[in-house]
Amino acid sequence: MSYEALALTDWPVVVAEVLNRQRIWDVHTHLYPPTFGTPVANRTGRTDPAGLMLWGIDELVTYHYLVAEVFRAAPAPQVSYAEFFRWPKSRQADHIWRYLFVENTPISEACRGVLTTLQRLGLDPNEKTLDGYRAFFARQDPDEYIDRVMDLAGVSSITMTNAVFDDAERGRWLADKDVGRDPRFKAVLRIDPLLRNFPAAAGRLAEWGYAVQTAATPPTLAEVRRFLGEWLDRQQAIYVAASLPPEFRYPATGQALEQAGQTVLEQAVLPVCAARKMPLALMIGARLRTEPALREAGDTSGLADVQTVANLCRAFPANKFLVTMLARENQHELCVVARKFRNLMPFGCWWFLNSPSLIDEITRMRLEMLGTSFIPQHSDARILDQLLYKWPHSRRLIADALADMYVRLAQTGRRITRAEVERDAALLLAGNFQAFLER
Repeated sequence: MSYEALALTDWPVVVAEVLNRQRIWDVHTHLYPPTFGTPVANRTGRTDPAGLMLWGIDELVTYHYLVAEVFRAAPAPQVSYAEFFRWPKSRQADHIWRYLFVENTPISEACRGVLTTLQRLGLDPNEKTLDGYRAFFARQDPDEYIDRVMDLAGVSSITMTNAVFDDAERGRWLADKDVGRDPRFKAVLRIDPLLRNFPAAAGRLAEWGYAVQTAATPPTLAEVRRFLGEWLDRQQAIYVAASLPPEFRYPATGQALEQAGQTVLEQAVLPVCAARKMPLALMIGARLRTEPALREAGDTSGLADVQTVANLCRAFPANKFLVTMLARENQHELCVVARKFRNLMPFGCWWFLNSPSLIDEITRMRLEMLGTSFIPQHSDARILDQLLYKWPHSRRLIADALADMYVRLAQTGRRITRAEVERDAALLLAGNFQAFLER
């Protein structure tokens, strides 16, 4: 059946049905399989206080968005930041649940996401305490629960973020060569310190046995390339990634730290990526610890420089760049630049842009300017359960935007078939990423 016979009012329903059946490759998350350990008490009896696989109600409710929000909502006298972080996670979660979900209307997207998650798990989102939810999660097996969440969210593959300079994660890779071999998860080599502060990163590399100096000399760059190759092989990573501040510029503006990072980028990171036909993902615009006392909840955003992206794409045509930017004000220019460089793939509505009104605006703009040649969303999930709201919420917005594009096409007399809609859904939610990896 072709869609030309449908009433215009039917299109959103039908397009949503197609997108809801399309399985997703989640191209950027902070999720891990059980082999990385889980701190959540569950029926397996195997818990790891330093585990990296985060899931369950206490993790979900203490997500850093909600930590920041509760300090705005709780009445005076407020608990101090320092005291709050000294509490066990369960007490933090009880505090947040009380003041954001019980004594205030949970209207924010972060709060609504928790309620959507509970609903999709068949739990009543109206409970006054977390006790019943904790009992539910305690009955779960982490490995089986991943399958359930992925099935409910319609996700076929999860892309991790594997920070090699994080001692807790690095140690797990070194201790067990198979730690990242869960077929549901793909690894990504995260290398922020190499570009943000190379002298400090060089100190770590020297500790690990690499013959490096704090200056980016030719012998040092050779060792950095060796380091990257060894870790890409160890992780079987599918791309390299770095999160960068809004001040990041290419070419560098002259400061010593920036110049060192640029040299490492030009003569180590990009050559390794090009040789392996592997994308470099740049996530640009995060200001870390604007309010240090809030820890992760204290990060903010800033306006970045899109011409930096254009300069990189032009200077390194053999490289592929996955790019997401944090400031809303950067989105239009990034679309314009993406029209000029086929080695640039815009992806997702990152972090503070993961808000329905902004996802809707950005997705529509990208469809109008780029057609279907972009990746509309990634979950950026840090807690497994977040897949249960981030993807359903985003799917609906993507479907609505796409349906409106088809209505506009129908008004020109162009007939759209079901096969075309299914093809577009597959490209947007999985195919574009896979094709970019393989290009």
